[in-house]
Amino acid sequence: MLLNLPATVKSRSCQKLIGGLLPLLLFACGSPNVGNGNSQQNGQETLKILSWQAPTILNPHLATGFKDAEASRIALEPLASFDQEGNLVPFLAAEIPSVENGGVAADGLSVTWKLKPDVLWSDGQPFSAEDVAFTYKFLSDPKTGATSTGTYEAIAKVEALDKNTVKITFKEPNPAWFLPFVGSEGMILPQHIYKDFVGEKARQAPANLLPIGTGPYRVTSFKPGDVVLYEVNPHYRDRKNIGFQQVEIKGGGDATSAARAVLQTGDADFALNLQVEDNILQSLAQGGKGEIVADLGSLSERVIFNLSDPDPARTNGDRSSVKFPHPFLQDPLVRKAITLGIDRDLIAKQLYGVTGQPTANVLVLPQQYASQNTSFQFNPTEAQQLLDQAGWKDSNGNGIRDKDGIELQMVFQTSVNPLRQKTQQVIKQTLQAIGVGVELKSIDPSVFFSGDPANPDTLERFQGDLSMFTTGNTNPDPSKYMQTFTCGAIPTAENQWSGDNYGRYCSAEYDQLWQKAVAELDPEKRQQLFIQMNDLLVDDYILVPVVHRASVVGVGDRLDGVALTPWDRPTWNIKDWQPKAK
Repeated sequence: MLLNLPATVKSRSCQKLIGGLLPLLLFACGSPNVGNGNSQQNGQETLKILSWQAPTILNPHLATGFKDAEASRIALEPLASFDQEGNLVPFLAAEIPSVENGGVAADGLSVTWKLKPDVLWSDGQPFSAEDVAFTYKFLSDPKTGATSTGTYEAIAKVEALDKNTVKITFKEPNPAWFLPFVGSEGMILPQHIYKDFVGEKARQAPANLLPIGTGPYRVTSFKPGDVVLYEVNPHYRDRKNIGFQQVEIKGGGDATSAARAVLQTGDADFALNLQVEDNILQSLAQGGKGEIVADLGSLSERVIFNLSDPDPARTNGDRSSVKFPHPFLQDPLVRKAITLGIDRDLIAKQLYGVTGQPTANVLVLPQQYASQNTSFQFNPTEAQQLLDQAGWKDSNGNGIRDKDGIELQMVFQTSVNPLRQKTQQVIKQTLQAIGVGVELKSIDPSVFFSGDPANPDTLERFQGDLSMFTTGNTNPDPSKYMQTFTCGAIPTAENQWSGDNYGRYCSAEYDQLWQKAVAELDPEKRQQLFIQMNDLLVDDYILVPVVHRASVVGVGDRLDGVALTPWDRPTWNIKDWQPKAK
């Protein structure tokens, strides 16, 4: 029985990119200029971070967007996280559990974590194993509507054995014992702050906007969609080594202006999520004030199909509900035709350059899970033949195919972002050429990724036909990520629109594969099950993986210590960030 960590993961694709394609890009694969973390402290400086997709909530268990987890990660901590190589690194944990040290049970049914002693919350209250157990109680309550519940569904119970020891017992032997309370979905919440906000009151907690954490910095003020201000956490266990007195995250603007502020003008030290067209990014990288750091990790830009009907006229206002199937996207011939009508090569080469490559896979990393069975092509001729076969003809000569009085007309939505809008335009042009009408819709990212159950323009509500965004697995084990395509992960009004299965895909075959994979202890059998899931999604045309996209950030020339990992947010090791030695 193999219950230790999976084999060490390294992004071979990152190595591949370095091969002379773009000398201006500095990739996060062990560069001596980024990540050595040995500069002298300057506690009087303010670290200026630009997050043009501005955070809107600082409770990661209620958030949808990476932007919110990136801001939360500065104040909140998990027990541990994964570094670039796929190794577990302790944060609140005193050590990493293993079979050898007795932390991982030989039968795979439990894991026991030893916690660092004498850790304090940023309000001075003691942190303990009770907080870990409470965090599970908070997020596992269905009425809380937590976005992170999938990581914790394998758990039977979480117990505080003493103040520095927490035991997690699973419902069955669990090869992925290292998922709960680890990484960006594992941040611990304080029981004394949230105890009165479990369930329906979860979104009313003041700490969702002013969190109390154990991290190196604490929030002093937060204006959602605009600015987050932090100061040194006076109770942080290693505060003498914190590099900056204050941190400022400024939202708004766009990715290009954020890149320019770091790379050309030097007005900021760090810029998140630089989704910038390749030729513009190359030009900005010559500014002399900073460097581009990119990690081709586990993320992919994709277009998903809405398998439910978003038209209020046909659904009596009950939009995007599983009760009302989509009038034409339920047909796999139509989905295949649309897939064949998207030119992934053109998008990758002209818009992404070396920061992205076309892909046919939903699961792209770790390497052993990337399917070799899939492929993609741009074939508008075959796409038109498939639509003809499915009975869609242009009967009225308006350039859009129709059938039984329904036009093959779609609303294609994504977040406001110049790179995404150009991608939309490319896709619209090629789809219109095969007789598919496309109306483009751009939504402010602070809304699109907000997870606000009351807002109809969120990813979860999906009141369009096509939606485009980036996501991927956030740790080396893909079980939580692949769970997002199961029937139980569909967002509904009943679960406060909190699921991640935005396209409303539901397949008994897929769900059975997932159930087998999460219980399979043999690594090779488990690997094949995840590949089968990937292939089922691709072959059934449930979504269109477009580009395997690098996580790209801008690092100013006075900042040292940044070390990207595919398995956590870019701010994961902000405790190590320092002003660069002069």
